[in-house]
Amino acid sequence: MPEPVAAQRFRFKPRFRGLALGAVGIGSALTGVSMIALGAALLPLATGAAGIALGAAYLLSPTWKLEVVIDDEALEVRSPRASKFRLPWGDVKRVVAATTTPSCFVDGGAPERSLLVPGDGAPAPYDLEDKPGLCAAILAHVPADKVSKVDSLDRAR
Repeated sequence: MPEPVAAQRFRFKPRFRGLALGAVGIGSALTGVSMIALGAALLPLATGAAGIALGAAYLLSPTWKLEVVIDDEALEVRSPRASKFRLPWGDVKRVVAATTTPSCFVDGGAPERSLLVPGDGAPAPYDLEDKPGLCAAILAHVPADKVSKVDSLDRAR
């Protein structure tokens, strides 16, 4: 009998970190100019404050505390406090894996039980650590007859 493998963990991370930092920086500059040079003019002050707030909200989102945990029994997405969903390997409907980028889609039968490992150009506001390792771990646990390989996920339908 094979010995169980330790669980692998892959954290969610912000995909648009540069954009959020840019919004905070430009917002700070607009707020500073409004306060110092324009006598607290309302439009640049409000625009600057909105840039700071939106950029900071994205960077401080609780989403970045989520992680994907892979073990011999299931794929699980969880926060530090609770499991968002647990998908036993036998319940996976299909996996669509891209051959050109480290990305895949795990279909759990419903959107709230499915996971997109985003590659280049994927419509996801998040990224994941070690995408090649995560895709490899998923493919190692799913039977080959449930896996479809495509050049790019946007071509899979």
